[in-house]
Amino acid sequence: MRISAASDASLIDALSGEDIARFTADWLALAGRAPTAAEPLGIAVSGGADSLALLLLARAAFPGAVIAATVDHGLRAESAEEAAFVGTICARIAVPHAILPPRPEMLAAGNLQDRARAMRYRSLADWAEAAGAPWVAVAHQQDDLAETFLLRARRGAGLGGLAAMLPCRPLRKGEPAPLLVRPLLAWSRAELAGRVAGAGIEPVEDPSNRHPRFDRSRMRALLTETPELPRARLALAAANLRDAEAALVWVAEREWAARARIAGGEVMLDPADLPRELRRRLVARALAMVADAAAPRGSGLDRLIAAVDAGRVATLAGVVVRPGTRWHFAPAPPHRSR
Repeated sequence: MRISAASDASLIDALSGEDIARFTADWLALAGRAPTAAEPLGIAVSGGADSLALLLLARAAFPGAVIAATVDHGLRAESAEEAAFVGTICARIAVPHAILPPRPEMLAAGNLQDRARAMRYRSLADWAEAAGAPWVAVAHQQDDLAETFLLRARRGAGLGGLAAMLPCRPLRKGEPAPLLVRPLLAWSRAELAGRVAGAGIEPVEDPSNRHPRFDRSRMRALLTETPELPRARLALAAANLRDAEAALVWVAEREWAARARIAGGEVMLDPADLPRELRRRLVARALAMVADAAAPRGSGLDRLIAAVDAGRVATLAGVVVRPGTRWHFAPAPPHRSR
């Protein structure tokens, strides 16, 4: 984890004109407009090779319109030093940098990596909003798409799970801004590492990326050892499934408008003659609407549909569903204590 003694300008000059043009085109295709000093592009930088490459590319493409932040999760002794290292690089290329401190209250329960991710995105959203940045760019890249595709395929995921991660989405659910953007999905990990090495920077190496206890680390090793699983092709498959998922979402929205009736916190839904996946999506949406919670998925949803198809009343996620020409979704009555 160090920077060469080369001049500050050389950190950017190491990038080719083709690199900068490629990144600029990727960004404009994603965001539709260039960032400005008044509406800067926020970059999440951990100090790893991917995020450092994103920082350098963004700074080269949009000088004076980039800010950066490093989230210190407080989970490793080295995290404060790594955040300071990123700050040193940002200072050399004239990019304002903030270190976002740990938020222990958000790491209270559940899977550690999931909790850390949720804390990171919450912290980045607050930071971007305060800085007037419409976007926060993260450095997910082509290899990440391939790894995620295999991880989810191993778990038997459906279309939505196998589809590539969205290139752009709100950082906060239900709010339009700031947006989480992923401009490097067409770049490989090796390409990005090469750009950072060319700038004379030795990036942070998180040991968890190689630890076999983590599913993603094992999948990364599998891809490295297996030439019959080319990362670019797996990423392409995931991107194709993202297109298919978008089409199915569009159809489901149209069918919901035609088949669902909502009144008094209850839903009446006509699921007749729908393909299985569309039926699952509409039933899940009705359940989520009545329960005012996330849509249920998995085998529980399938069992409920089978039961109501067979003419039986069924309950899931606090919602009772009654069969008929239109299925009736209503809040389940509270349990009576004896």
